[in-house]
Amino acid sequence: MSIFGYAVILGSTWEYALVIIGIALSNGGTAGGIWIFLTVCFGMFFVMLSMAEMASMAPTSGGQYHWVSELAPRKHQKFLSYLVGWMCLTGWQAAMATTAFATAQQLEGLVALNVPSYTIKGWHGTLFCIAITTFAIIWNTLFIRKLPLIEGIGLTLHIFGFFAFVVVLWVMAPRLDTKTVWTNFEDNSGWGNVGLSSLVGILGPIVTLIGSDSSCHLSEELRDAAWVLPRAMVATALVNYALGFVMTVTIMSTLGNDVSAILATSYGQPWIQVLLNATESRVGTSIMTAILCVLLLFCSINQITTSSRQLFAFARDQGLPFSNFLAYVHPGWDVPANAVMVTLLFTTLLSLIIIGSTIAFNVITSLGQLGLVSSYIVAIACILAKRLRKEPLLSSRFSLGRAGLPVNIIAICFLALAFTFLFFPVAPHPNPQSMNWSCLLFGFIVSFSLVYYYIWGRHNYVGPVEYVKNR
Repeated sequence: MSIFGYAVILGSTWEYALVIIGIALSNGGTAGGIWIFLTVCFGMFFVMLSMAEMASMAPTSGGQYHWVSELAPRKHQKFLSYLVGWMCLTGWQAAMATTAFATAQQLEGLVALNVPSYTIKGWHGTLFCIAITTFAIIWNTLFIRKLPLIEGIGLTLHIFGFFAFVVVLWVMAPRLDTKTVWTNFEDNSGWGNVGLSSLVGILGPIVTLIGSDSSCHLSEELRDAAWVLPRAMVATALVNYALGFVMTVTIMSTLGNDVSAILATSYGQPWIQVLLNATESRVGTSIMTAILCVLLLFCSINQITTSSRQLFAFARDQGLPFSNFLAYVHPGWDVPANAVMVTLLFTTLLSLIIIGSTIAFNVITSLGQLGLVSSYIVAIACILAKRLRKEPLLSSRFSLGRAGLPVNIIAICFLALAFTFLFFPVAPHPNPQSMNWSCLLFGFIVSFSLVYYYIWGRHNYVGPVEYVKNR
């Protein structure tokens, strides 16, 4: 399998289902976590089908902003394409910080598990994020030709690690009553309504399953991308849904009776406490935690690949400040090294949030999901509008045919729901430390992009389609 397949497989699945389990338990309990995961699987399936069709129509590294430039009404193509480019840029750059922070949290938990005197500090997470991103960059630059090998190793660990976790938990952990697991909705965050509380917890499953466009940004490095890419997206998404669902049900079924103690664990990660309770062995739990850390490091490597390629593509179309620098590829290099290094800068800046906020993970992940979800909404809305107007679509080797209209409508409805709840804080009446500041960050980035567009961007950015026509 080529690089794009691993970018999707390792980008989100059962590993993230473990990492974000605390979000589900805090919002909706065991039943809320399971059912909201199924809801997100259902919605993301239609999103993924819509994205796969567009990827077959225009298999370019630009992804959503290129599709919008093809599908949007002609008088709005340039502006909408530009805006979506910034949304996608925001999403994938924040996603890199999310992956680095998720890995950092597991490393901190591993240290806390083995060093009782260790206390997790915010600045530890920041330094870990920078180190993890630097490690991923080394593999994406100096050892780029070895990337397929490291991905092959990662895929092997990905599959065997899944079975290792599931078997250990089902065999050794205490088992909750099945009816309780599937019907025990709880409002642990104080929203006053279990349905609302469960929907607020949508961030966890979204983080786990989002990224339908991941492989699209590597499409220019594939052979016969119009045929291979959409089928790879469908196959890897279905594998992710299945593995993530099994892991979610497994962890919810093996929590034990003291959920509050699990959420308050000194290791920072509820799943580590669950595994320790099941095995009653620090050594065994440490080994399993180390395996997950390694897998998330592979995720970070692939995240750098996707994030930097999207940044490079948008800069190549003159959509960013210093576009010529960002799009430059040094002679003798096979990667856009400048874009890769700027991704490190973005991750470093975002990781500084961790120092001052105890819920920085929610802030950073919400920002990433907002960027991606908003780019999906605009791209799918454009193809939906063409279908409603019965206008001809671009040729596709993965056409949805008559099913395209209902698929696009369901995808838009789900994304609108997800977009709304990604702005919510974890609990009502937040203080400045617990507020979900992603709304402010997202608003600032969108505002900056608009100001840049009207001052400089509109004079330089013409959109991929117009650029090709002019050539």
